Amino acid sequence: MKQETGKKRIIIAIDGPAASGKSTTARRVAERLGYTYIDTGAMYRSVTLKALQQGVLDGLRHSPESVSSLLQNLSIRFDGDRVFLDGSDVTAMIRENRVSREVSFISSLKPVRDRLREMQQELGRQRGVVMDGRDIGTVVFPDAELKIFLVADARERAKRRYAELIAKSPEGEDLPDLDLLEEEIKRRDKDDAEREHAPLKKHPEAYEIDTSDLTIERQVDMVCNLALEKGVAGR
Repeated sequence: MKQETGKKRIIIAIDGPAASGKSTTARRVAERLGYTYIDTGAMYRSVTLKALQQGVLDGLRHSPESVSSLLQNLSIRFDGDRVFLDGSDVTAMIRENRVSREVSFISSLKPVRDRLREMQQELGRQRGVVMDGRDIGTVVFPDAELKIFLVADARERAKRRYAELIAKSPEGEDLPDLDLLEEEIKRRDKDDAEREHAPLKKHPEAYEIDTSDLTIERQVDMVCNLALEKGVAGR
């Protein structure tokens, strides 16, 4: 049942590593509170997909500054759960494992982060949004009234990613095994935490929630209860 949002509208920033439950939790929190959900991870994945489609990844590794050409006339928009890159629906493609493997590199590029940060701040300017990512509470909206940092065991996150791949991959497509996915997740954690620009880290004011043994509904309840304490919802 949707809760009343009352008069106060805030920004809820949900950060955390890959497959910690950010996107699903953020989406459902937004639905329950009547807020707008903004999937910033999908934005970085969209830029990564564009780099893959244009075949420029190797060039970017040698000349990161050339990423500016990738960002020219960049258009990313959301329509419900659908994601559109330069006018094309890329909702399924941005979740492919080839994108997951490269998104940390693209996310580490300062011009990419600067451009997407501008877009994210504009989207959240009116407040009343739930935004998830890796630097929302620390860089994009350090003034967010409610900051959440989700964590989870790497093995559990690998299981979640594997289940996601099974659900979304075409029948017969070869999938990486669980051990490989766990190693990829650990490598991405390291890359995200050590990157020079906007590294993944917990804001001092963020509430940390370990989702390893939690259901999505429990995670959503916990975040919504914290929102209630901020005066967001309630009668």
